Amino acid sequence: MPYFKQDRPVIAVTMGDPAGIGPEVVLGALKSAAVSSRTIPVVVGSSQVLRRCIAELHVEGIEIAEVANPRPAEGVCGRVEVIDVSVPGLDELKPGKAEAIGGLAADAFVRKACEFALAGRIDAITTAPISKESLRLAGIQEIGHTELLAKHLGASDPLTLFITENMRIFFLSRHLSLREAIDFITEDRLYRFICKVHSAMIGLGFPRPGIGVAALNPHASDGGQFGSEEAEIISPAIERARAERIRVFGPVGADSIFHQALEGRFDCAISLYHDQGHIAAKTRDFFGTVTATLGLPVLRTSVDHGTAFDIARQGKASSVSMEAAILSAADLLAAPGGMVDG
Repeated sequence: MPYFKQDRPVIAVTMGDPAGIGPEVVLGALKSAAVSSRTIPVVVGSSQVLRRCIAELHVEGIEIAEVANPRPAEGVCGRVEVIDVSVPGLDELKPGKAEAIGGLAADAFVRKACEFALAGRIDAITTAPISKESLRLAGIQEIGHTELLAKHLGASDPLTLFITENMRIFFLSRHLSLREAIDFITEDRLYRFICKVHSAMIGLGFPRPGIGVAALNPHASDGGQFGSEEAEIISPAIERARAERIRVFGPVGADSIFHQALEGRFDCAISLYHDQGHIAAKTRDFFGTVTATLGLPVLRTSVDHGTAFDIARQGKASSVSMEAAILSAADLLAAPGGMVDG
């Protein structure tokens, strides 16, 4: 599905778990002149919660305006246009803790944004953080945003991309235990993933992307001295991809590959499991790291931090990552490839 192209794309900004910092970082981001000049952001969430947040934190220079659909929105700085999603019980929500109502609301906001996406009324979705515990308390089986989006958009096996400065990281696996993540790495699976990343990078405007693949073991097993995965799984997968004329390098030690990516040696790097790439990106720039989900019918970007229940409604949350996530959606939509859905 090609994305709608215009000077300012319409971005559905889901409010996240209303008991966390989502509402306040959304408000902070939408006060940004950069966001309003480059996008038309429309919040999908609760106008009631946003107004309560404004009152509790004494936020100035911002107003709430409810709209029925995203397309007529104007995207004026300081004016937060909201698609109000009714969720019974939100008036009793207590900020700062995981509750079933927070999980139900977070799911409802994402579902509504996906409906707009499938109807062609928005160009991208940018999400504020949700709580896995709140989803579980609500009886929702999906454990995170990626899984919720795949369900509501009818997609399978989307790609997770982290963007930190010029470092781009794709993840072979996401929410698995370390033991499960290691078992998940097979030659066929990694080979197919390299091919999928290659296609995604072409869609992002890289005609011949260079792809680095992280090693699993320290020093890429140092010739088999500790571990055999590099020789038996990772290198064969890389050689198969090279036979398809894909520019792929590795395996490169995980303590070096992300620095090399920042230096520009690769256009992107493949992390073999969740924390391998998360640690690198968040250490480099915790607030500036943005998550993008490709392989869906619509582009999705997100902050790379959690609900931060411990500081919710205290005026301590930074909206830097939320602003960066919205602006990254505009950047990706403007990619020369013109398509980012794989």
